[in-house]
Amino acid sequence: MTSTNCELKCDWATHEAAKYACEHWHYSKCLPAGKSFKIGAWEDGQYIGVVIFSRGANNHIGTPYNLQQTECVELTRIALREHQHFVSEIMMAALRKLKEMNPGLRLIVSYADPMHGHVGAIYQATNWIYVGPAKIQNHWMINGRLVHKKTINALKPKGITQSEFVYAHYRNALSVPVPGKHTYLMPLDRKMKKQLLPLAKPYPKKPNADEAGDGSSQSTAAVQH
Repeated sequence: MTSTNCELKCDWATHEAAKYACEHWHYSKCLPAGKSFKIGAWEDGQYIGVVIFSRGANNHIGTPYNLQQTECVELTRIALREHQHFVSEIMMAALRKLKEMNPGLRLIVSYADPMHGHVGAIYQATNWIYVGPAKIQNHWMINGRLVHKKTINALKPKGITQSEFVYAHYRNALSVPVPGKHTYLMPLDRKMKKQLLPLAKPYPKKPNADEAGDGSSQSTAAVQH
């Protein structure tokens, strides 16, 4: 059952259309790094945003599941303006389009960031397999802003450590532990599902709050993915 009578269409989006959606309708304000598959969404012919699946930012994303790099992608953005269909409907329609054009694809991986207050309600609503949080990592607090360690690696020259670079260039920088992101898996064939089900853990819950802000409602303008 759909959430509205208006027609939903998902198809390939241009780089420019995807960039506009991410910059205007997503909290990150940017496209994800690496090669990506950009699936646009239209309601009654009106462009409402994009769902982006990426490959390349993590060269080993499929390794824990015995998959080649070509068999696994990450869902990295859901950037939508005001819309009528549930976000879950749009996401799954985009996923079907991706699978249609990539028959060798076997697994989608996605993450919900507790640092942004997300537990992954949209994945829970569509029966993704939850396999727990990623490991706690240390990032950097610099001038009151949290900076990912990958950003520091991109800035520092070879031959010195992150700590050496940061403390040489930034005053009062601190290494801070950051909770690991919640990890969700969507298998795309029965064999893959059978392999992953033993890894399933109970879904995490957001304490004392409903989950609409994670993107399960119809009216979410900037989906928190």
